[in-house]
Amino acid sequence: MQPSQREGKAQAKGEHAASRLCQRDGLGLIDLVGGQAVPDSKTTPRADVTEPDRVWFRFMRLHQRMLVQMTGRIRALGLSIPQFDLLSTLTEREGISQNELAERLYVTKGNVSGLVDRLVQAGLVERRAIAGDRRSYAMHLTPEGRRLAEAGIRAQRDFVAQTLGKLPGQDLAELDRLVLAWRDLARMADEG
Repeated sequence: MQPSQREGKAQAKGEHAASRLCQRDGLGLIDLVGGQAVPDSKTTPRADVTEPDRVWFRFMRLHQRMLVQMTGRIRALGLSIPQFDLLSTLTEREGISQNELAERLYVTKGNVSGLVDRLVQAGLVERRAIAGDRRSYAMHLTPEGRRLAEAGIRAQRDFVAQTLGKLPGQDLAELDRLVLAWRDLARMADEG
């Protein structure tokens, strides 16, 4: 190949690279154009050959990646994910009992009791007596608990905006529809 031919190919390749950025998503490359994800024909699976196992593994890897990234953001606030879950739940339903809290968090009563004990000791949650019930307490956030919960919620919203929020609305609606359908099938499998 002549030097001028090599230079021409290199220039064309450089122009293409300048107009499109590629980012590795752990499963392949995603082209980013104007900040939007654009399917790459080399890495986007064809609909007629996509297998459920492959989609499931991609979903599980994505879940793990998101969990690791969110855990880092929450840990930067000095909280674990279970602590953040409890605090953020109380921002929605302050004054609920430990039993209700355990149900909402899908954990055992013993698990939530130990978690609440640690958060009370840290000055983030307080137990208040419930009138007429000597065995139960209402869970309330302290001002510092509320501040940390709100900071964690902001971190979560920012992460979602930087990731899922970059999908076009139509794709997001379709993803939501598919996830709900998959959830319903998983529930049926549990009952089956």
